[in-house]
Amino acid sequence: MARVDDILLSQTGPRPSRASAVMRAGLWHVAAWTPVIVLLIAWELFARSGLVTPFSLPTLSSVLERILDDAMSGELLLNLAVTLWRALAGFVIAAVLGILLGVAIARSAWTRWFFDPIISVGFPMPKIAFLPMFILWLGFFDLSKITMIAFNTIFPVVTATVIGIQGVDREIIWSARNLGTSERRLLWDILLPASLPAILTGLQVALPIALIVGILTEMAMGGYGIGAAMQGASRFADSRGVFAGILEIAAVGYVLVKGMAILRRRLLVWHQEALEPTTV
Repeated sequence: MARVDDILLSQTGPRPSRASAVMRAGLWHVAAWTPVIVLLIAWELFARSGLVTPFSLPTLSSVLERILDDAMSGELLLNLAVTLWRALAGFVIAAVLGILLGVAIARSAWTRWFFDPIISVGFPMPKIAFLPMFILWLGFFDLSKITMIAFNTIFPVVTATVIGIQGVDREIIWSARNLGTSERRLLWDILLPASLPAILTGLQVALPIALIVGILTEMAMGGYGIGAAMQGASRFADSRGVFAGILEIAAVGYVLVKGMAILRRRLLVWHQEALEPTTV
């Protein structure tokens, strides 16, 4: 009599080996990056075609050489560390204050009455217009830059927190209160976990904004950082330095967004969306 495993194998066929699965996954990732690879190759070929000057569009290879030189000299690490410090510091401040304020707005009628018009007006407003005011108040140093980053990134966090908490099923809240759950336990055990997907979405929106505003403040105020280095290269007509900054910002932004997506999957391993296929 044939064994059960032999019967199942004859019906379903041989299972793919681990090596073949890893190979397919690798090919899939390469295919996903094909548009970027094609764009970079087109950049190199177009820059070498003679249709544009090296000043207008340096070759990709020369830009990568410039990034390598900056990395060897330590300038890239310094500028990258300063930019990340400001962006992440402002992001953390906005995340903590935004979640606290969002919870207060969602749970308190008086807080909602006071802050709702401010959030409604401030959210769509281009808040980079406040930069001269922060310079006048706080100067040109890290305090003004971090404050500007936090001010720009807090709005999506507040909005996402409010939407998440208000979207919790009212029947769950009523049932918890009928069982004698205190307001503190209701917040920590029901409202925040249930609204965590929305809050994380707000944080995912806020993180790239923090990097963008950080680069803009560095360009406007000078000092150290990727944005300041790009602005200095532009003033000295160093096109390779400008394009090197663009590639550095793209790489840093991708790593931050990817890291936030991984963190989201870790925190929401219990949630329904963790069971659904994702392209991130």
